[in-house]
Amino acid sequence: MNRLLITAIVLFLMVSCKTEKANEVDVSAVDITLSVNRFEKKFYEADETTLPIIKNEFPYLFPEQNDSIWLNKIKDKEERELYQKSQEVFGDFENEKTQIIELFKHVKHYHSNFETPKIITLITNLDYQNKIVYADSLLFVSLDMYLGKDSEVYHDFPVYLSQNFEKSQLVVDMASAISDRYFTTDKGRQFLDLVVGAGKRMYMIDSYLPAVSDAKKIGYSDAEYEWATANEAQIWKYFIENKVLYSTDSKLVDRFMAEAPFSKFYIDIDKESPGRIGVWLGWQIVQSYMNNNEVTLQQLLQTNAEEIFNKSKYKPKK
Repeated sequence: MNRLLITAIVLFLMVSCKTEKANEVDVSAVDITLSVNRFEKKFYEADETTLPIIKNEFPYLFPEQNDSIWLNKIKDKEERELYQKSQEVFGDFENEKTQIIELFKHVKHYHSNFETPKIITLITNLDYQNKIVYADSLLFVSLDMYLGKDSEVYHDFPVYLSQNFEKSQLVVDMASAISDRYFTTDKGRQFLDLVVGAGKRMYMIDSYLPAVSDAKKIGYSDAEYEWATANEAQIWKYFIENKVLYSTDSKLVDRFMAEAPFSKFYIDIDKESPGRIGVWLGWQIVQSYMNNNEVTLQQLLQTNAEEIFNKSKYKPKK
């Protein structure tokens, strides 16, 4: 009897480990050469003599303007403060390079046609909507958007945004930007299509960054992620009872998918919930689908939302 019990426990642990590490792959043989160009260091240390050289090196960063405009920008007090803080936070950028190489190796593993972009670091005057820009062979990184959530430069931002202005979030935002290149939006306009589509995107990020915590991947605090996990059954019950999944009401995007301080169920749990709970739910559905079907990431991306949902056997824990 004891032997049977031990065997059952071992089998359970093996299955648990398999599910938990489903996205882990060996990328040690993937060859990546990383190029990082610290534009912000060159620019804010430039003068009227060296500025023309920098303009020649980075023509895509200099729209046609008189050099006096750029020289005034270099001397601007607020911009120089952002520059100095970014140097204090990131230093030689070596730790970030290691993380980026691992990210690129995973992306290359899943997408053989992935060409490693050149990284250009810069300061963008707190342009939070363009923290990471992936453009052809270049990937622009706004260092001033990753100085730490408690930095005084973010005091005008709402907490639900500034909580992700951490340098540990930089590689997650990179993964998200890269996933855009390989993701095709489903044509369906039901809420289920949007939820599962968001879940696919999250599963891509999950696959690219297996060593990063789930909370960081979706941009939740640990407390927010724990709330979502603890209330999964109640969230699902709400969506089913209110016939939300097959609705085409565009307001559902703002309520459950958009960046926000909380999700809008219009019940007493609203203020406790994190925003984007529909994205989190879609991720759970897609994870369930991948755990219950022998499917590659590429096949997942080509499968429609209805089929994913029907074959996911998704059932939230009570």
